[in-house]
Amino acid sequence: MSPTPDALLKLIWLASPVLPVGGFSYSEGLEAAVDGGQVRDEAGARRWLVDQLRLALARSDLPVVAEAIRAWRGGVDDVEPGNDRRADLARIEALNTWVRTTRETLELRQQTEQMGRSLHEWLRIQQAGKADEHGAVVDADARIAQLGALKPAPTWPVAHALALARSGAPLQQALLAHGFGWAENMVQAALKAVPLGQSAGQRILAALVEALPAAVEQAMTLDDTTRQAHTPMLAILSARHEAQYSRLFRS
Repeated sequence: MSPTPDALLKLIWLASPVLPVGGFSYSEGLEAAVDGGQVRDEAGARRWLVDQLRLALARSDLPVVAEAIRAWRGGVDDVEPGNDRRADLARIEALNTWVRTTRETLELRQQTEQMGRSLHEWLRIQQAGKADEHGAVVDADARIAQLGALKPAPTWPVAHALALARSGAPLQQALLAHGFGWAENMVQAALKAVPLGQSAGQRILAALVEALPAAVEQAMTLDDTTRQAHTPMLAILSARHEAQYSRLFRS
């Protein structure tokens, strides 16, 4: 099933690195890997990011996004009449808690909460922009307020899942958009941290694009018993990054 033109444009928007959530300010441990010598050049950056996609994103965040989209849509993969506004809030809260408790360092937890809050604010403003001449929001989506009510904060995968669910796009395409948005931000981080040129960045992005469909397919098969967050080296590097003397990024 292909997305409609409207849904496709929304997916492109939601995958854009200019989405005002601050994704450009994080390297997710890559800067620490450069500082520690694990990543030194284009080949090292490509290998690092493809491994991160396969070992971290495909096993953790992408499965959460898939489950959260289903939960925001009332337990279905794709939008169906009458189901697109009945969120499974208990499921959403459980997924949000899982994301927070599996972030292994302070800065990674702060990242997911800051980006989640920022996306909630963006969604709120987008909805407020649809007010009628009397200031009343037209066709208000209660799920936006429900996202903002998550404690202590909405996490990025759960928040982005709501935006993707609202796009009307099929689940697989929504996950591809989430993964591509991550890939673009990480390539931009590599260009600055290694540093690399634009052509090198495009070659790395091509490698990530090639690996992304399989990562999405894997993510769609995982559930609560098979989803995992286990990246010890990434956690160690993130912890080191918190006290790194000189740095460009917040993670």
